[in-house]
Amino acid sequence: MKPLTIKNIPNLLSLLRLLLAVPIFILIFREDYGAVLWVVFIAGMSDGIDGWLARKLDAISYFGAVMDPLCDKVLLLSTYIALVLVGLLPWWVIFLIALRDVIIVAGGVAYYWQFGRYTMQPSLLGKATTVVQIVFALMLLTQQIYPLFSKLTMDIGLGGVILTIFLSGGQYVYIWAKKARQMRAKAKQQK
Repeated sequence: MKPLTIKNIPNLLSLLRLLLAVPIFILIFREDYGAVLWVVFIAGMSDGIDGWLARKLDAISYFGAVMDPLCDKVLLLSTYIALVLVGLLPWWVIFLIALRDVIIVAGGVAYYWQFGRYTMQPSLLGKATTVVQIVFALMLLTQQIYPLFSKLTMDIGLGGVILTIFLSGGQYVYIWAKKARQMRAKAKQQK
């Protein structure tokens, strides 16, 4: 086992962010929105700092590249599940979020089984989906303490979540299908 070095700090921050999913879920479930906003703030800061440190320390790693989006996904899913459980969101929202993720992963697995390894880069639309989900969750949590947003604003936020889920999910299906067609064409040419 390798000893911990300063270059491990970005990955440790990612792991910390992953662990913060548990208190965020519990605090939402307890409806302690003031405390959950502080924990979310810490998670957000760790997300920015770990990427900055990885670049600054020249410590970009495969582990970090996998962990960073995984941590974001776990935090978002646990947050949205808790929001559904306390009645702030309808159940079908988490269903759509999970369905999009299952489709993306299934596409990657199908591609891997048929053609082998391929590194899927997150698309700009995929990143936008994550940002929209984060912003809407923050709006919803903030609204429980400081009702700043109108119903129309909240509806637009939820609409943005739904729209980006469909657009980015469709884009990933298109990307996987296009890559598979290219590989099939390449295999035919080699025959």
